[in-house]
Amino acid sequence: MFRILVPLLCLMFSAAPGLSHEFWIEPNEYQVETGAELVADLRVGERFEGASQVFFPDRAPRSEIRVGDEIRPYTGRMGDIPAIRLVADTPGLWVLVHETSPSTVKYKEWQKFADFAAHKDIPDIEAWHIARGLPRQDFFETYTRHVKALVGVGAAAGGDGETGMETEFIALTNPYTDDLSGGMRVRLLYQGKPRPDAQVEIFDRAPDGTVSVHLARTDTVGIASVPVAPGHDYLLDAVVLRPAPEAERAVWQSLWAGLSFAVPIR
Repeated sequence: MFRILVPLLCLMFSAAPGLSHEFWIEPNEYQVETGAELVADLRVGERFEGASQVFFPDRAPRSEIRVGDEIRPYTGRMGDIPAIRLVADTPGLWVLVHETSPSTVKYKEWQKFADFAAHKDIPDIEAWHIARGLPRQDFFETYTRHVKALVGVGAAAGGDGETGMETEFIALTNPYTDDLSGGMRVRLLYQGKPRPDAQVEIFDRAPDGTVSVHLARTDTVGIASVPVAPGHDYLLDAVVLRPAPEAERAVWQSLWAGLSFAVPIR
C-alpha cells in the first residue's frame, strides 16, 4: 500500500501547482534497436527537470504510438511508473502521443497569473481580464497537455504528421536521419491550422545535464527553425490561452503543446 501511495502523492504535489510547469514525455533512450524495450516517463516540472508522473488511464483521453501509417492505442496500467513501457517491434520513427484531461488551478492573487501569462507570451492579459469583468483574485484556470516525443527505432526512417490534437507541434525534420545543419524545423498548430507569430520555448539539455532556455517564434505559416547540437536533448513548448466556456467555473483555459526529441552524435 505504501508503494502505491508514494507515487500518487508525488503526482499530487508536482502537478497541482500548474502555473508555468511544463509537461513532457521523456524516453529513457531516444534511440533503441528494433526489438528492444522502449521505456518513457511522463514528467512535469521546470527547465526540463521534473518528477515522473503516474499513468492514470482515466486522466489520459488519448495515449498512442504512431509508426508510419499505423496508430497503436496505448492503455498502460493505472499507477505505472515509468508510464510507458513496450517493445519497439517495428523500425522507424516512433511518435509517442499523450493528452491529458483538464486540470484546474486556482489563482489567489493576480500577480501569479500575470507572471504566467508574461512567461508564455500572452500579451495584454490584464486589459483582456478587466474587459471581461473578471476578479483579480480567487479565480480559476483549467489546463490540458498535448505532447509528443520522437523516438528512433532501428534505422528510424519516417516522419511525423498531424494527429488532430487541439494544439500540437509537427516535426518537419526527422532528427535521427535528416541533415540538421539548418536546424530542426517544426510547425505549430492550433485547431488544425498553423499558429503564426507564436512563441516557442526551447529547453536544451547538454550531455553534462545543464539546461539552457531559448525562445523562437513561428513564421507566417506556423514554422519555427530550432538550432540544435549533437548529443543534446530538446523540449519545445508553446501555450494557447483562451477564455473558458461561460458554463464552467474556470474563467481561462490554457492548452500546452510539447515536443521532445534528441539529436544523435553521428
